[in-house]
Amino acid sequence: MKIIKPSVEIMTPMFGVDIQKHLELCGRVCYKSESSITEDSADAFLRNVISRGHESVIEHFNITVKFTVDRGVSHEIVRHRLASYSQESTRYCNYSHGKFGGELTFIRPCFWDEDSKAYKLWLIAMQKIENYYIGLLNRGATPQEARSVLPNSLKTELIMTANLREWRHFLKLRTSPAAHPQIREVAIPLARIMAKDMPAVFCDIEVEDGLN
Repeated sequence: MKIIKPSVEIMTPMFGVDIQKHLELCGRVCYKSESSITEDSADAFLRNVISRGHESVIEHFNITVKFTVDRGVSHEIVRHRLASYSQESTRYCNYSHGKFGGELTFIRPCFWDEDSKAYKLWLIAMQKIENYYIGLLNRGATPQEARSVLPNSLKTELIMTANLREWRHFLKLRTSPAAHPQIREVAIPLARIMAKDMPAVFCDIEVEDGLN
């Protein structure tokens, strides 16, 4: 049994300045103001159109992100419909095989200290689940049959591709203090990366630390 922390990785090559210039070029077609483009005009242009709610302009670029989260969090992510997804399949992945180390991997719950009774009880439950899962496979069950005992805490890898407008929507919802703490674990770092690389598009999204 392996316990890991969640993570997030942007898979699209990120050249924020070039992306913002591309968006400006697309957006200025609306006003036929291409002649106003300068070396540093993209930032102000994008901030202006976003502040006026003209966010269709930023639909002209997609970003692909890889989330390593638990299955419960993945169910929340795929509710964002204006995106494309590819996800690690428990139907076809046989975790008793060598490429998985012959073990299950679980995402550590961020809301329990490792010395707490709750965490220790969770750890016992995960170990029992791994034993039951491997036991079912050893008795002839297929992976898609044995997965019936797998919990929300199971690690999954999920690829999400969406345009920048949808990423704004995603980050506004999933960085909120009202969001589940485990989705905030990956949404907050992602929001900070996006804001650093493309400030004109993402820097207005306020991010509060903390899990409560």
